[in-house]
Amino acid sequence: MRTNRMVLCGVLVALAAIFSYIEAMIPIAVGIPGVKLGFANIVVVFALYKIDFKSALAISFVRILIMSALFGNPTMALYSLAGGMLSIFVMQGLKMTKIFSIFGVSMAGGVFHNVGQVLMAVLVMETKGLFAYLAPLVIIGELTGLFIGFVTSKALEHLRQLRV
Repeated sequence: MRTNRMVLCGVLVALAAIFSYIEAMIPIAVGIPGVKLGFANIVVVFALYKIDFKSALAISFVRILIMSALFGNPTMALYSLAGGMLSIFVMQGLKMTKIFSIFGVSMAGGVFHNVGQVLMAVLVMETKGLFAYLAPLVIIGELTGLFIGFVTSKALEHLRQLRV
């Protein structure tokens, strides 16, 4: 069983990396640096609900490292890790309450991913003015999180119908 989980996580890391690569080719002009749709987070939320927290955390971490090494730089890795790790811990906490649906958990993940990145940027650049980005980023995080929750819920529903 452990080998199956490891193989599944490897496949999900590859899928998340592919989603990240495809997403990088989609131009988004909203006037805020670094805004993305977060397609790779479909895989992370999927893993959180279908496998477990540790696997989802590992998938997110490894995907960020791979994409940063291939297409980014250490600063990108720092921001992405701050957002990704804060996001996954918040999602796990909300999931554990059993109060929130996958939509609410995913929306919180989108919001806190942006919060983590802004907090890291404030620390790195030593300027509190970056907090001005939070208002639009919260809205963007909610919308992208809702989309990711929808896609993930459909994937999980489809797998249940297949009895996988």
